[in-house]
Order: sequence, then structure tokens, then C-alpha cells
Amino acid sequence: MTQCLRIPSRFTKLHHSLGVLASVRWSSSLRPGPLLSADPCRALINEKIWIRARFLPPLSPVTVSTQMYSEERDLWQSYAHYNTDSEGTVNLCRDASVGGSYVGCEPMGLFWALHPAPGEREGLRLIKRDVRTPYEFKVSVSEGHVSLGHRGAEHSELASISIERSYMAPGVKRVEIRENGLVGTLFLPPGPGPFPAVLDLFGMAGGLMEFRSALFASKGYASFSLAYFGHKDLPGPLKTINVGNAYFKTAFQFLQDHDQICQDRVGVLGISYGGYLTLRVSTLPGVKPACLICINGPVGSTAPLSDDEGRTKAFEFEQKHWNFTPEGYVIFKDISFPENLPEPLRVKIEEIPCPVMYIVSEDDLSACAAENADVLEQTLNACGKGHLFTRLSYPGAGHLIEPAYSPHIRLSLWTVKPEKLFVLWGGQPAPHAVAQEDAWRRIHQFLDTHLRGDRVH
Repeated sequence: MTQCLRIPSRFTKLHHSLGVLASVRWSSSLRPGPLLSADPCRALINEKIWIRARFLPPLSPVTVSTQMYSEERDLWQSYAHYNTDSEGTVNLCRDASVGGSYVGCEPMGLFWALHPAPGEREGLRLIKRDVRTPYEFKVSVSEGHVSLGHRGAEHSELASISIERSYMAPGVKRVEIRENGLVGTLFLPPGPGPFPAVLDLFGMAGGLMEFRSALFASKGYASFSLAYFGHKDLPGPLKTINVGNAYFKTAFQFLQDHDQICQDRVGVLGISYGGYLTLRVSTLPGVKPACLICINGPVGSTAPLSDDEGRTKAFEFEQKHWNFTPEGYVIFKDISFPENLPEPLRVKIEEIPCPVMYIVSEDDLSACAAENADVLEQTLNACGKGHLFTRLSYPGAGHLIEPAYSPHIRLSLWTVKPEKLFVLWGGQPAPHAVAQEDAWRRIHQFLDTHLRGDRVH
């Protein structure tokens, strides 16, 4: 505007008839090039980001997309079609996508709608193994309503930006634990503590998954991600659970005895088979958790037990309740139907000593979550403990409820030996995204209430 004021007055007089045209051309010459911005451009994986594009052609179709590579170098991507406003702006927190990987106003749709690019391997699941490094995303805006194609496909890109999404906040400590037979990783928040803590248990995928514990520590909770099956440092063979009640009791006491952890503020959280273990651990003599969170877990073991300590036979030993789709994908849901869980395999629910939050995915194809929640609630009610029970239920959600904005996985590779097997988890992308965002928020509220606040059981 200052430059416009410096135009000599005689120029305006001499070219009065072209004044409007000259003004448009002058303004156009000062118009910045297309600009894409993200606020913040570095964040935790479960935090919202505000993405907008400016200085685009007004009232025009554009495509906003993101691409990233997994740790295995598989390409994941998503894209959405938008129409710019009269000022040439697209704001993902305000504007609705009219097509692509998602539709509607979805500020974080580019992240929860991520899927493997065409031509990538079948059955991929995005799991962060090294939580010390962030995921890097390239977000772009392109002309027109286009679809992302195979790896390396070219589009008329107008602008792009890099975004980092992390699992560990600055100052979080990661400590590998290999003591007293335990195999796991402890995450401690910044500062001296003492901190409330969570014992973190995953399901029958096995191994050691750390991403959830890293996020808990980033929000002020010490968290111990515990391996109990399918890990090279555990007693073999890999396809059976060869640790029993004493192992889980030792893990819980490890947290209680740690000098940076509040002894009476330790909770347990588990998903799938880890949900069953969460319930079971709470009933062990000498274990008194402050609260439990069970995500789509059964009230009994879905694998045959080999002893009273809870060790198992191979999961593939009994396939009576396995179901297969015409494509050959396996559905495990019926295995955990309560009537299919013999009494010796069930948790003694009446002995659960603390508040329980149970998360139900209504389109879960890997567990009978609603039916197991019913058994849990009815049994607690019958023994006068109904006040301890909280149920969250999510229509359209699948089995794998993970941190907010994680991509929905309906199908993934389960095992490659003795034959390649794919498992169906269920769920649809949009309602699953709603479930994950709400569940992650409610999980933290529940932990805050029972691990930080004044607790009344």
C-alpha cells in the first residue's frame, strides 16, 4: 500500500481511463505465491494441527494431500478435495472436503485417513517401533481435484510443507528394563517425580510396543510397556505365553517400588488379550491397582491355558471358532464370545478391586467386545461393585483403538508362518477416527481422576 501511495499524481491523471486496470495489475504483481502453513509444524502424534493454504486462485478446486514413509519404507498417503474461497484460502479447520480420502470438515483427516499407496504391500499396519524419532510428513496443495496415484506420481503442486509428528515429548526418558525376568521399556516424564504410573499391555500381536507408553509419559504419567509373548528375550517358544502370574505381579511391583513413582497411584491398561490380562492382574494377591482400562478385551483367555499360572498353549492350537471370509481373511470375533470361554479360563470378576473403564468398539471383528462388557458389568452389579464400572461404546469403530488421529486399519497381516494369514479388525475410517479421538481424551480423564485426583472406590 505504501508503494501505491508513492505513484506520482500525474501518472493517475494521464492514465485516468486505465486507472482501474492499472490498480488490478499493480495489486496482482504484489500478490505472494501460494503458501501452505501448519501450526504447529512439530507436535505429538495425538495433538491437533491447524493447516491452511493461502494465496491460491480464488473459487478454484484444489487438492490437499499428505505423504509419509513408514520405518519399513512403505509409502502412506491421503488426500482431500477442497474449493478455495473468494480470497483464495483453504482452512482445514473450517472448510469441508468434497471428496478424496474423507469428506466433510475434518481438521485432522489427512492423518487419520492415511492408507498405503497403491502398489504397496497388502495388509500393512502403521506401528512406530523407534519412538525416539518422529514421523515426517510432506503436506502439499495442488491444482484441481486430483487423486494420488502410485509412488512417485506427479501433480501440479502449488506449495508444500514438512511436518513432524512425535511420540516422545522433550525431556521424556526411555529406559530399557531387563531385570528380574522382566522384558519391557519404562518411560518417565521430565522432572524428578514422583509420578502416577501405568502398566501398559498390548495384545496377541506380541513383541514390545512402546508408542502408547511414550505418549503417556509425554502427558505426565510414568508408563511401563511390558512384553509377555513373542519377544526374543522371553522364554520360548515365540507363539506361546511362557510367563505367568508371577511375571505380571513383578511388573506391577516394579512400578510401585520405583523411587520416581507414587506407590498407590498405579493403573493398568490393556487392549485385546492385554485387556484380559489387565483384568486378571488386578485379581492377583498383593496387587492393588488404582484403576483399570480395558479396550476390546475378553473376560477370559482366548488361548488354551497350560497351567494355573496363566501360561498358554500355542494360539493356533484351537481353531474351532475361527471364521474366514471368501478372500481367506480370518475373523477372530467368535473366539471371545463369552459362552466360548470355559469357566477355568475366565477372570474372577467379583475380585476386581478398583474402577474399570471398558471401551467397546461396536464394529469389532476381532473380539465380542459388547458381550464381554455385558458380562463384566452384570457380574460387578451382582456383587455390589457396579459403581466401579464405566462403559464407552463407539458405533462403527474397529478393534484397534489407538491414540487420537492414528490411521484406521481394517485389515492387516497377522503371521507369515506356517502360512500367510490376514486378520480383519473391523471398523470404518470416519467413525473409527471419532472413537479414537474421544476414547483417548476419556482415557486421560479417567487416569487423571483415579491416579491424580482424590479417589473414592
